[in-house]
Amino acid sequence: MSEPRETADRHTPVLLDRCVELLAPALEQPGAVLVDCTLGMGGHTEAVLERLAGVRVIGLDRDRQALDLAGRRLARFGDRFEGVHAVYDEIGDVLAERDLPAVQGVLMDLGVSSLQLDEAERGFSYAHDAPLDMRMDSSGGLTAADVLNTYDERELARVLREYGEERFAARIARNVVRARATRPLTRTGELVDILRASIPAATRKTGGNPAKRSFQALRIEVNAELEVLGRAVPAAIEALAVGGRIVVEAYHSLEDRIVKRAFAAGATSSAPDGLPVVPETHLPYLRLVTRGAEEAPPDEREHNPRSASVRLRAAERLRPTPDHLRGVRP
Repeated sequence: MSEPRETADRHTPVLLDRCVELLAPALEQPGAVLVDCTLGMGGHTEAVLERLAGVRVIGLDRDRQALDLAGRRLARFGDRFEGVHAVYDEIGDVLAERDLPAVQGVLMDLGVSSLQLDEAERGFSYAHDAPLDMRMDSSGGLTAADVLNTYDERELARVLREYGEERFAARIARNVVRARATRPLTRTGELVDILRASIPAATRKTGGNPAKRSFQALRIEVNAELEVLGRAVPAAIEALAVGGRIVVEAYHSLEDRIVKRAFAAGATSSAPDGLPVVPETHLPYLRLVTRGAEEAPPDEREHNPRSASVRLRAAERLRPTPDHLRGVRP
């Protein structure tokens, strides 16, 4: 049975083979369960289900449209796949509801999905005029219009500077506040016009579309992506059985920093310096599987533009987290 073309043709998973390769040693045991925390259109999950017999996947996504498309794509796997409407920091609750004390694998492919970029009316893309939405879960919550029309100038500049690494954040924020004084901003085209007027022409000639940075910043703010990730990575590590593996693909330096710190905290002894013998309760509970962050090879970057900024990290659970470290955030 072939997969629905509407999903297969719209998304090329980043570092697909490498992700499966890293997860495989933990998933080859009987009854193994993988949690795909960012299901999207199901590309990574499909590869795992095809290549690793017997694995069951629980796919999480906050986007109901993605769940519907992925569900149709993966229907041929029957009860080996289950889609769940949830944000990935809820992984502990999802597993508890299914009486699963631990799983053998966790995958996170962070950032905006191809589906969200392709659906012009969602407002994620600066290439199409659309409502200023940018919610990954469109059923409720803050929109990009809310941010642009209600944040004060200083806070708006902070969001653009921190989450978009935008050099002209202060100028953009000032021009947004000036524009909304006349009437509220409601369309992405209006924002693009403000960005074009705010960023010097010489700067706009290099480094890709300058709107990308501000759109990224607003998306991160609207969906509280960094706050969610800061809770999700420790929760995912706690969900791993001994011998289980977690693989995370990040596309932004702030995302990668959160992952790096959480992994490093688990891979480092918590014993005070100078102890002649390190107690077992202070030994590392993670082993870093990748050496630093891996990037996509040149040929993949050429054929799949989304892979250009990926930073992949993986770790393996060595032992339970010591009681004195549970709940401690790196």
